[in-house]
Amino acid sequence: MESEHEPYRPRPIDLDRPSIARVYDYLLGGDANWAVDRELAERLLAKFPLLRSIARANRQFLYRAVRRLVELGVRQFVDIGSGIPTMGSTHQVAEESAPGRARVVYVDNDPVAVAHSQVLLERTGDDARHAVVTADLRAPAVLWDEVLGTGIIDPDQPVALLLIAVLHVRQPDPSGADLGPAAVARYRDLLPPDSYLAISQVTDEGVPTDLEHSLGTLKQLYDDSGNPVIWRARAEIARLFGDFALLEPGLTWTPLWHPEYAAPGQPELAFPEPNHSLILAGIGHKPA
Repeated sequence: MESEHEPYRPRPIDLDRPSIARVYDYLLGGDANWAVDRELAERLLAKFPLLRSIARANRQFLYRAVRRLVELGVRQFVDIGSGIPTMGSTHQVAEESAPGRARVVYVDNDPVAVAHSQVLLERTGDDARHAVVTADLRAPAVLWDEVLGTGIIDPDQPVALLLIAVLHVRQPDPSGADLGPAAVARYRDLLPPDSYLAISQVTDEGVPTDLEHSLGTLKQLYDDSGNPVIWRARAEIARLFGDFALLEPGLTWTPLWHPEYAAPGQPELAFPEPNHSLILAGIGHKPA
Protein backbone atom coordinates (compact mmCIF):
# COMPACT_ATOMS: atom_id res chain seq x y z
CA MET A 1 0.00 0.00 0.00
CA GLU A 2 1.48 3.34 -1.05
CA SER A 3 0.34 4.85 2.24
CA GLU A 4 2.85 2.72 4.16
CA HIS A 5 5.67 4.88 2.85
CA GLU A 6 4.26 8.06 1.32
CA PRO A 7 1.92 9.95 3.61
CA TYR A 8 -1.09 11.58 2.02
CA ARG A 9 -0.95 15.34 2.21
CA PRO A 10 -3.18 17.01 4.84
CA ARG A 11 -6.33 18.36 3.31
CA PRO A 12 -5.95 22.11 2.56
CA ILE A 13 -8.38 24.53 4.19
CA ASP A 14 -11.12 25.19 1.66
CA LEU A 15 -13.98 27.34 2.90
CA ASP A 16 -15.58 27.46 -0.55
CA ARG A 17 -16.48 23.77 -0.44
CA PRO A 18 -18.50 22.04 2.28
CA SER A 19 -16.68 19.67 4.62
CA ILE A 20 -18.26 16.51 5.99
CA ALA A 21 -16.68 17.25 9.38
CA ARG A 22 -18.22 20.73 9.50
CA VAL A 23 -21.61 19.50 8.21
CA TYR A 24 -21.58 16.87 10.97
CA ASP A 25 -20.71 19.59 13.49
CA TYR A 26 -23.74 21.59 12.32
CA LEU A 27 -26.03 18.57 12.59
CA LEU A 28 -24.84 18.06 16.17
CA GLY A 29 -25.57 21.68 17.06
CA GLY A 30 -21.97 22.93 16.95
CA ASP A 31 -20.75 26.31 15.76
CA ALA A 32 -17.52 25.34 13.95
CA ASN A 33 -19.13 25.52 10.51
CA TRP A 34 -19.53 27.99 7.68
CA ALA A 35 -22.38 29.10 5.43
CA VAL A 36 -21.35 26.61 2.73
CA ASP A 37 -21.58 23.77 5.27
CA ARG A 38 -24.93 24.92 6.62
CA GLU A 39 -26.33 25.25 3.11
CA LEU A 40 -25.45 21.63 2.31
CA ALA A 41 -26.72 20.44 5.69
CA GLU A 42 -30.08 22.11 5.12
CA ARG A 43 -30.33 20.57 1.64
CA LEU A 44 -29.59 17.18 3.17
CA LEU A 45 -32.17 17.71 5.91
CA ALA A 46 -34.78 18.77 3.37
CA LYS A 47 -34.35 15.43 1.61
CA PHE A 48 -33.72 13.40 4.76
CA PRO A 49 -35.28 14.98 7.88
CA LEU A 50 -34.04 12.14 10.12
CA LEU A 51 -30.41 13.03 9.40
CA ARG A 52 -29.92 15.16 12.50
CA SER A 53 -31.23 12.38 14.75
CA ILE A 54 -29.05 9.86 12.90
CA ALA A 55 -25.96 12.00 13.54
CA ARG A 56 -26.83 12.40 17.20
CA ALA A 57 -27.51 8.68 17.63
CA ASN A 58 -24.05 8.01 16.21
CA ARG A 59 -22.53 10.52 18.63
CA GLN A 60 -24.32 8.83 21.49
CA PHE A 61 -22.81 5.50 20.39
CA LEU A 62 -19.36 7.08 20.79
CA TYR A 63 -20.24 8.13 24.33
CA ARG A 64 -21.56 4.70 25.28
CA ALA A 65 -18.64 2.91 23.63
CA VAL A 66 -16.06 4.90 25.57
CA ARG A 67 -17.88 4.32 28.86
CA ARG A 68 -18.11 0.59 28.17
CA LEU A 69 -14.44 0.37 27.17
CA VAL A 70 -13.32 2.16 30.31
CA GLU A 71 -15.39 -0.33 32.31
CA LEU A 72 -13.51 -3.12 30.53
CA GLY A 73 -10.21 -1.65 31.71
CA VAL A 74 -9.15 0.34 28.64
CA ARG A 75 -7.16 3.46 29.46
CA GLN A 76 -5.80 4.35 25.99
CA PHE A 77 -7.86 5.67 23.09
CA VAL A 78 -6.91 6.62 19.53
CA ASP A 79 -9.77 8.43 17.78
CA ILE A 80 -9.12 8.43 14.02
CA GLY A 81 -11.15 10.83 11.90
CA SER A 82 -12.20 12.50 15.13
CA GLY A 83 -13.54 15.54 13.30
CA ILE A 84 -14.52 18.77 14.99
CA PRO A 85 -14.97 18.21 18.73
CA THR A 86 -18.29 18.81 20.40
CA MET A 87 -19.49 18.23 23.94
CA GLY A 88 -18.94 14.64 24.97
CA SER A 89 -15.68 14.21 23.06
CA THR A 90 -13.65 11.07 23.72
CA HIS A 91 -11.28 12.50 26.32
CA GLN A 92 -14.14 14.17 28.21
CA VAL A 93 -16.18 10.96 28.40
CA ALA A 94 -13.13 8.92 29.40
CA GLU A 95 -12.28 11.49 32.08
CA GLU A 96 -15.77 11.16 33.55
CA SER A 97 -15.33 7.39 33.85
CA ALA A 98 -11.61 7.20 34.76
CA PRO A 99 -10.56 10.59 36.17
CA GLY A 100 -6.87 11.31 35.65
CA ARG A 101 -6.12 7.89 34.15
CA ALA A 102 -7.27 7.78 30.52
CA ARG A 103 -5.03 8.83 27.64
CA VAL A 104 -6.43 9.98 24.29
CA VAL A 105 -4.92 10.92 20.94
CA TYR A 106 -7.16 12.50 18.32
CA VAL A 107 -6.25 12.11 14.64
CA ASP A 108 -7.61 13.98 11.62
CA ASN A 109 -6.39 15.21 8.25
CA ASP A 110 -8.64 18.28 8.24
CA PRO A 111 -6.69 21.30 9.55
CA VAL A 112 -9.88 22.95 10.83
CA ALA A 113 -10.76 19.86 12.88
CA VAL A 114 -7.22 19.63 14.22
CA ALA A 115 -7.15 23.32 15.17
CA HIS A 116 -10.47 23.06 17.03
CA SER A 117 -9.27 19.93 18.82
CA GLN A 118 -6.13 21.75 19.93
CA VAL A 119 -8.21 24.61 21.32
CA LEU A 120 -10.50 22.18 23.16
CA LEU A 121 -7.54 20.34 24.69
CA GLU A 122 -5.96 23.61 25.80
CA ARG A 123 -9.17 24.37 27.69
CA THR A 124 -10.19 20.95 28.98
CA GLY A 125 -7.29 18.58 28.44
CA ASP A 126 -4.03 17.56 30.05
CA ASP A 127 -1.01 17.72 27.74
CA ALA A 128 0.52 14.77 29.60
CA ARG A 129 -2.42 12.55 28.63
CA HIS A 130 -4.15 14.14 25.63
CA ALA A 131 -2.92 15.13 22.18
CA VAL A 132 -4.05 15.72 18.59
CA VAL A 133 -2.05 14.92 15.46
CA THR A 134 -2.51 15.60 11.77
CA ALA A 135 -2.42 12.34 9.83
CA ASP A 136 -4.40 10.43 7.22
CA LEU A 137 -6.32 7.21 7.79
CA ARG A 138 -4.99 5.90 4.45
CA ALA A 139 -1.41 5.91 5.76
CA PRO A 140 -1.57 3.48 8.71
CA ALA A 141 2.17 3.14 9.39
CA VAL A 142 2.76 6.89 9.17
CA LEU A 143 -0.31 7.65 11.28
CA TRP A 144 0.69 5.12 13.95
CA ASP A 145 4.19 6.60 14.12
CA GLU A 146 2.66 10.05 14.65
CA VAL A 147 0.41 8.71 17.41
CA LEU A 148 3.26 6.97 19.22
CA GLY A 149 5.46 10.03 18.71
CA THR A 150 3.23 11.99 21.08
CA GLY A 151 4.42 9.81 23.97
CA ILE A 152 0.80 9.52 25.11
CA ILE A 153 0.15 5.94 23.98
CA ASP A 154 2.07 2.96 25.34
CA PRO A 155 2.35 0.48 22.43
CA ASP A 156 2.70 -2.43 24.83
CA GLN A 157 -0.65 -1.81 26.52
CA PRO A 158 -4.18 -2.33 25.13
CA VAL A 159 -5.59 0.48 22.98
CA ALA A 160 -9.13 1.26 21.88
CA LEU A 161 -9.07 2.38 18.25
CA LEU A 162 -12.15 4.40 17.33
CA LEU A 163 -13.35 4.68 13.72
CA ILE A 164 -16.67 6.39 14.31
CA ALA A 165 -18.67 7.42 11.22
CA VAL A 166 -15.48 7.75 9.18
CA LEU A 167 -15.39 4.69 6.91
CA HIS A 168 -18.48 5.70 4.96
CA VAL A 169 -16.41 8.63 3.73
CA ARG A 170 -14.57 7.22 0.72
CA GLN A 171 -10.83 6.83 1.35
CA PRO A 172 -9.41 6.90 -2.20
CA ASP A 173 -5.97 5.85 -3.31
CA PRO A 174 -4.40 7.72 -6.26
CA SER A 175 -6.49 5.64 -8.68
CA GLY A 176 -9.72 6.43 -6.82
CA ALA A 177 -10.22 2.97 -5.31
CA ASP A 178 -11.41 2.89 -1.71
CA LEU A 179 -8.62 2.01 0.73
CA GLY A 180 -10.85 1.81 3.81
CA PRO A 181 -10.93 -1.97 4.38
CA ALA A 182 -7.21 -2.43 3.62
CA ALA A 183 -6.29 0.38 6.00
CA VAL A 184 -8.47 -1.08 8.77
CA ALA A 185 -6.79 -4.47 8.32
CA ARG A 186 -3.42 -2.79 8.83
CA TYR A 187 -4.64 -1.06 11.99
CA ARG A 188 -5.83 -4.40 13.35
CA ASP A 189 -2.27 -5.69 12.90
CA LEU A 190 -0.76 -2.62 14.57
CA LEU A 191 -2.94 -2.82 17.67
CA PRO A 192 -1.41 -4.53 20.71
CA PRO A 193 -2.99 -7.75 21.98
CA ASP A 194 -6.11 -7.31 24.14
CA SER A 195 -7.01 -4.10 22.26
CA TYR A 196 -10.40 -3.05 20.90
CA LEU A 197 -11.72 -1.69 17.59
CA ALA A 198 -14.92 0.39 17.55
CA ILE A 199 -16.62 1.07 14.21
CA SER A 200 -19.83 2.77 13.12
CA GLN A 201 -20.78 2.87 9.45
CA VAL A 202 -23.81 3.77 7.33
CA THR A 203 -25.41 0.79 5.62
CA ASP A 204 -27.95 0.54 2.83
CA GLU A 205 -28.93 -3.01 3.81
CA GLY A 206 -31.84 -3.72 6.10
CA VAL A 207 -33.03 -0.12 6.14
CA PRO A 208 -36.75 0.70 5.96
CA THR A 209 -38.07 0.49 2.41
CA ASP A 210 -39.46 4.02 2.65
CA LEU A 211 -35.91 5.34 3.18
CA GLU A 212 -34.15 3.47 0.38
CA HIS A 213 -34.74 6.14 -2.28
CA SER A 214 -33.87 8.96 0.12
CA LEU A 215 -30.65 7.20 1.06
CA GLY A 216 -29.64 7.14 -2.60
CA THR A 217 -30.45 10.84 -2.88
CA LEU A 218 -28.41 11.52 0.25
CA LYS A 219 -25.40 9.77 -1.27
CA GLN A 220 -25.74 11.75 -4.48
CA LEU A 221 -25.83 15.06 -2.60
CA TYR A 222 -22.67 14.18 -0.69
CA ASP A 223 -20.93 12.97 -3.86
CA ASP A 224 -21.90 16.09 -5.80
CA SER A 225 -20.56 18.31 -2.99
CA GLY A 226 -17.07 16.83 -3.40
CA ASN A 227 -17.43 14.56 -0.37
CA PRO A 228 -17.97 11.08 -1.88
CA VAL A 229 -19.40 8.46 0.45
CA ILE A 230 -19.76 4.71 0.36
CA TRP A 231 -22.45 2.62 2.03
CA ARG A 232 -21.55 -0.96 3.01
CA ALA A 233 -23.66 -4.08 3.51
CA ARG A 234 -23.74 -5.68 6.95
CA ALA A 235 -21.34 -8.46 5.91
CA GLU A 236 -18.85 -5.90 4.58
CA ILE A 237 -18.91 -4.01 7.86
CA ALA A 238 -18.54 -7.23 9.84
CA ARG A 239 -15.44 -8.09 7.80
CA LEU A 240 -13.79 -4.85 8.92
CA PHE A 241 -13.36 -6.48 12.35
CA GLY A 242 -11.37 -9.39 10.91
CA ASP A 243 -10.89 -12.07 13.55
CA PHE A 244 -11.67 -9.70 16.44
CA ALA A 245 -14.49 -11.08 18.60
CA LEU A 246 -17.48 -8.77 18.65
CA LEU A 247 -18.67 -7.69 22.08
CA GLU A 248 -22.32 -8.15 22.90
CA PRO A 249 -24.73 -7.21 21.37
CA GLY A 250 -22.64 -7.66 18.21
CA LEU A 251 -23.04 -5.47 15.14
CA THR A 252 -26.28 -3.59 15.63
CA TRP A 253 -28.10 -0.32 15.01
CA THR A 254 -26.68 2.56 17.04
CA PRO A 255 -29.72 3.02 19.33
CA LEU A 256 -29.53 -0.66 20.32
CA TRP A 257 -25.87 -0.71 21.33
CA HIS A 258 -25.91 -0.74 25.16
CA PRO A 259 -28.47 2.02 25.71
CA GLU A 260 -27.92 1.57 29.45
CA TYR A 261 -24.59 3.41 29.06
CA ALA A 262 -26.26 6.61 27.91
CA ALA A 263 -25.12 9.87 29.45
CA PRO A 264 -27.19 11.07 32.40
CA GLY A 265 -29.90 13.39 31.15
CA GLN A 266 -29.15 12.57 27.52
CA PRO A 267 -32.33 13.12 25.47
CA GLU A 268 -33.80 9.97 24.02
CA LEU A 269 -33.91 9.96 20.23
CA ALA A 270 -37.18 8.73 18.82
CA PHE A 271 -36.87 6.53 15.71
CA PRO A 272 -39.92 4.72 14.33
CA GLU A 273 -37.72 1.59 14.34
CA PRO A 274 -34.03 1.14 15.22
CA ASN A 275 -33.08 0.60 11.57
CA HIS A 276 -34.17 4.17 10.80
CA SER A 277 -30.85 5.15 12.40
CA LEU A 278 -29.09 3.74 9.27
CA ILE A 279 -25.78 3.21 11.09
CA LEU A 280 -24.48 -0.15 12.25
CA ALA A 281 -22.06 -0.12 15.15
CA GLY A 282 -19.96 -2.56 17.10
CA ILE A 283 -16.77 -3.15 19.04
CA GLY A 284 -14.33 -5.98 18.37
CA HIS A 285 -11.74 -7.39 20.79
CA LYS A 286 -8.28 -8.50 19.68
CA PRO A 287 -7.22 -11.74 21.36
CA ALA A 288 -4.66 -11.34 24.14
